[in-house]
Amino acid sequence: MSKKRGGRAAGPGPRRYEIRLTRAAERGLAALPKADLRRVDAKILALADDPHPPGSQKIRGEDGLYRIRSGDFRILYQVEEGERVVLVVDVGNRRDIYRPS
Repeated sequence: MSKKRGGRAAGPGPRRYEIRLTRAAERGLAALPKADLRRVDAKILALADDPHPPGSQKIRGEDGLYRIRSGDFRILYQVEEGERVVLVVDVGNRRDIYRPS
């Protein structure tokens, strides 16, 4: 089960995406120091307005998986265009995030 985050409707204009977190992403966020958590959380919430911000990159070899960076941390996510959902798959330090669990 994934946790919902954001997803508030923003006045007239383009509809926002709903943010959902996997359990792995929730654990990754919980392990971050407070200062880093605020910065990473702001990046995640910004995905509701633009799921493909400047600096986001598609991960090679992974179907539909993207990443954005926030300092030494990476946010891995998928975009479900039809449902207007951004699913945050994992959050972690850049040296550990790409290793299989």
